[in-house]
Amino acid sequence: MDIDLPTHITAKIEELDRFIESEIAPLQAANEQFFDHRREWKRTDWENDAIPTKEWEALIREMERRADAAGHLRHGLPSDVPGGGGASNLEIAAIREHLAARGRGLHNDLQDEYSIVGNFPLVYVINKYGTPEQKALYIEGIITGQHHVAFGLSEPDHGSDATWIETTAVADGDDFIISGVKRWNSQIYRAAVDLVFARTGGADGDHRGITAFFVPVDAPGFKILHNHCTFNLPSDHAEVE
Repeated sequence: MDIDLPTHITAKIEELDRFIESEIAPLQAANEQFFDHRREWKRTDWENDAIPTKEWEALIREMERRADAAGHLRHGLPSDVPGGGGASNLEIAAIREHLAARGRGLHNDLQDEYSIVGNFPLVYVINKYGTPEQKALYIEGIITGQHHVAFGLSEPDHGSDATWIETTAVADGDDFIISGVKRWNSQIYRAAVDLVFARTGGADGDHRGITAFFVPVDAPGFKILHNHCTFNLPSDHAEVE
């Protein structure tokens, strides 16, 4: 379906194109080893379960720093988030389609979910449902990567169907004891905490009784067992216990 986009959206897309040409394309050209035929070898830490190399991560962080300084990285975030652009779903859809159509590059890669216009789904959730303390700690940390939050939902026997998860959380005084295994635990390799979904009540298959816990990765009993390699490397699909 063809639609005529509002002028403020087309103007933003043109602004993004100019930013890519002036700031991001030269940065990519200076680091072409991460994008040509050497890319998997340069991006992947082969001796560390095939997670991204520090050099590759640093390049993405530099891209995001430049995009943030130019006012693009937070464009899709709610306006009540510091720096949030409050862009509509239509605008973000148009932008992401346009950036994807340019081809994979340092400006955008839907496969790895990095982009000059950031994709931060957990920021929306924490901003809407988090406590003031959680908002202060995690929102800026996720955006800047300084205090990242990983996402632990899928399990070995249940994929992403959260209604059938086997991970449980049982109260122990003011604390909880969480028992279970998560698979495809995205971005745990660089996270300070893991958002772990566990059943605290209700019956198997019930959509009620499931709680999401912020679990520090250095909590007692928290173990990253190994990383699942995929057809595309580097990988960040950890098995966590």
